Amino acid sequence: MMTEIDLKKVIHKNLMIIPSKSKNKAEVIKELGSLLASSGYVNNAQEFISDVYLREAEGVTGIGQGVAIPHGKSPSVKDTTIAIAVLENEIEWETLDSEPVKVVIMFAVKDIDATTTHILLLQQVAQLLAHDDFLKELVQVTNVNNLYQLLTKID
Repeated sequence: MMTEIDLKKVIHKNLMIIPSKSKNKAEVIKELGSLLASSGYVNNAQEFISDVYLREAEGVTGIGQGVAIPHGKSPSVKDTTIAIAVLENEIEWETLDSEPVKVVIMFAVKDIDATTTHILLLQQVAQLLAHDDFLKELVQVTNVNNLYQLLTKID
């Protein structure tokens, strides 16, 4: 049994953009990557964004029901964390259900954490995302406080 990571350690209100005005995948990846860099979680936004695109090339990160979870494992990441954009307007993304995306949850993963922390985080968020009720609430979130509470509340 894997231990739970306290999501409050990786989910920060200053890494949430609501609403994001990004009009496409490239814009929102750049917006979140830049936010991670300006907030001090990533040393080099461009390097991190390149690593996100490397992962994007490996397979679909749009998990369906309006949510995408791009992630970058990168030497430029100082602290493993998550940045989130709730988009004003849905955007095209390669998704499992071929539907557009409304919420982008970007994982920034420190190279050294890649094996354990990354997997634990992905699993925990994936468990949340497996619940239809959670997804419905997620795409309707209108402010940072609501999003933070939704993601960090304990079931």
